[in-house]
Amino acid sequence: MAQTKLGARSPLMEAVLGFALGAMGGCILGAMEDPVDNTLSVMTAAGPLKPVMEEVRTVGALGLGTLIGATALTTAMTSVVAGVILAAAVASVFVATRSCSASHTDSFGLWASAGLAGAFGTTLSGATLGVTIEWTVKNYGMVGLLWALSIFTVLKPPLHFVFKILWKEGEACCTLGSTIWDSERKQIEFTELQQRERVAVQVEQRIMQLEKGGSTNQMEHRMTWVTEQRQREEIERKKMESEEAEMEQRTIQDWINTVVVKHVDFLAFSGIPMTVVAVVTSGFGVFGYGGHQSVFIVLLTLVAVIAYLLLKSSDFKFWMLVGCMGMLATFVIAMLTLHAGQVVVTTAMKMQVAGQSQSREHISARMNHQSSLEALNAAFFVAKLCELALGATVGGPLVRRAAGEVKVIAGAALVAWGLLAGLEVLSPVLGEGGKAGALLGVVGAAGVSVGAAAAVAGRWSSWLGTLGTIAGLVIGALGMGKWHIVNIGLQVPVAYVFAMTNPF
Repeated sequence: MAQTKLGARSPLMEAVLGFALGAMGGCILGAMEDPVDNTLSVMTAAGPLKPVMEEVRTVGALGLGTLIGATALTTAMTSVVAGVILAAAVASVFVATRSCSASHTDSFGLWASAGLAGAFGTTLSGATLGVTIEWTVKNYGMVGLLWALSIFTVLKPPLHFVFKILWKEGEACCTLGSTIWDSERKQIEFTELQQRERVAVQVEQRIMQLEKGGSTNQMEHRMTWVTEQRQREEIERKKMESEEAEMEQRTIQDWINTVVVKHVDFLAFSGIPMTVVAVVTSGFGVFGYGGHQSVFIVLLTLVAVIAYLLLKSSDFKFWMLVGCMGMLATFVIAMLTLHAGQVVVTTAMKMQVAGQSQSREHISARMNHQSSLEALNAAFFVAKLCELALGATVGGPLVRRAAGEVKVIAGAALVAWGLLAGLEVLSPVLGEGGKAGALLGVVGAAGVSVGAAAAVAGRWSSWLGTLGTIAGLVIGALGMGKWHIVNIGLQVPVAYVFAMTNPF
C-alpha cells in the first residue's frame, strides 16, 4: 500500500493532533527510564555482579565484553522476533476465521488481538531468556554462557527452514477458510443466474402477449422492472463487496507472510557476526591470552573483515544491516570493558607515584569489578536501544499501512503501561534475570508506540504537523523520563531512523 498523507486539516489542527500523538509515544518512552535504571542497579550490585567478576580471569576483559554484549543483543533480537511471529500468527488466524465479513480488515479486534499477542510474546520470551542466562552464568560461568550462545546461534539457521515449512502448513490450514469465499461467490452467481432467467421469462411472456394482441398492464410491468433493477443493483453491490473483501484479505495475508519471513531470516542470521566475534575473543581468553594485545588486533581485524563482506553484498538485506550494527555495538562494549580496567591501572600508578601503593591483588580485584560493571551497563543499554529500534521498525510500517495512528500509538503505549505494572507484581517470581529480560520486552512494546509516532510525523501535509509531533515526542519523553537528556537524546533519533526504515 502506498504511503499517503493524513487527512486534510488546517496546519494548526495538525500541530495540535501531532503533539498529542507524539506525547503518547514520548511518555511511555520516558516512563521506561526509571524501571530500567532500577533493574540495572540491582543487576550491578555486589551479589549479582560477583559471578561475572570471577569470570573476567577466564575470558579476559575483551572476551567478557563481547560475550555479554552478544548475549544481551541476542536476547533483545530474539524477544522482538518472537513477539512479531506470535502477533502474525494471531492476525493470520483472525483474518482467516473472519473471512466471511466484508469489513473486517480495519476492525479493532484484528489489531488489538495481534498487538496484545505480540507484546505478550516479546515479554515472555525476554523473561524466559533472562532466567536462562542468569541460571547459566550462576551454574556454569561464562564458559557455559559461551557454549549456550554458540549452540543457539548454530541451531537458528536450520530451525528457520523448519519454521518456514511449518508456517506454510499453518497458512494452508488457515486458507481453508477461503472455501467461504467460494461458497459466497457461487451463491451470488446462482442468485444472478436466477435473476437473469426470471427477467428472460418475463420478457418472453410480454413478447408473446404483444404478438397475440393482448393488452398489457403498463404500471405492473413498470413496477416489475423497477424491482428487478433493484435486485440487479443489490447483486452487483454484494459481488463488488465480496471481491474487495477477498482481495483485501489476501493483501493482508501476503503482508503478514512477508513480515514473518523477513523476521525469521533476521533472527536466524543477524546474530552470527557478533557471536563469531564473541567466540573468537572468549577463546583467546580461555587459552590464557585474554589480556594480550594480539586479542585486540584480532578483534579489530575480524570486525572489519565481517563488516566488509556483509556491506559489499550485492543482495544486501535488513538482517545484514542489523548484524553489522550488532557486531559493532559488541565491539564498542568490549572496548569500554577493557578501558574500564585500564583506568583502574592508570589510577593505581598515579597513586603509587604519590606514595599510596596498593597490592597487586587489590588492583586486580578493582579491575575485575570495574570491567564487569562497565560490561553489564553498556550491554544492557545497547540491548535496550536495540529493542527500542526493532520495536520502531514494527510501529512505523503499521502506521504506513493505515492501521490507524491512534490505535497503534495509544494501543502500544497502554499495553506497555500494563506490562510495566504486571512486572512490578511478578518481579519476585521472575528474579533479576527474568525481570531484566521481560523489561527489554516492554521496551520493545514502547518502541512500537514511539516508531508509530515517528512515522506519523512524516505523514502530515504541513510542517507544523510534523514539528508538533516531534515536539510532543521529545517533550513527553523528557518529562516522563525526569529529563534524562542524554539517554532520551540517543533513543529518540534511533527510534526515528528505524521507524522510517522499510525492512520488508
